[in-house]
Amino acid sequence: MRLRSPVLRVLLSLCLILSLLVTASSAKKKPPPKPVNINTATSEELQQVPGIGPATAEKILQMRKSYGAFKSVDDLLAIRGLGPKRLEKMRKYLTVGKPAPAKSGALPVKSTLPAEKPPDKP
Repeated sequence: MRLRSPVLRVLLSLCLILSLLVTASSAKKKPPPKPVNINTATSEELQQVPGIGPATAEKILQMRKSYGAFKSVDDLLAIRGLGPKRLEKMRKYLTVGKPAPAKSGALPVKSTLPAEKPPDKP
């Protein structure tokens, strides 16, 4: 039994070290190749930004839905849990562009009236 105890300790230590390495590597996100437009981005696109996880992405989408398009990246400071320091780390990955056009079920109306005929000459 004495032989198992040191071996078991070594194995547990290795497991702990490996789990820490996996956690540390998954915490480092690869930033998006170009800035993400917070007025048009999906939850998945927002989550590509370091510092934005699923909960923050949902808060951003909810704020956009409730209050309309963002005018500035600084508008994100109104989100609970997102302070100035965290925003500064994210700022270079975010942009504010025109919001996506509203989608409606209606198709554009095309005129079907015949062209007007010129009056007959007498």
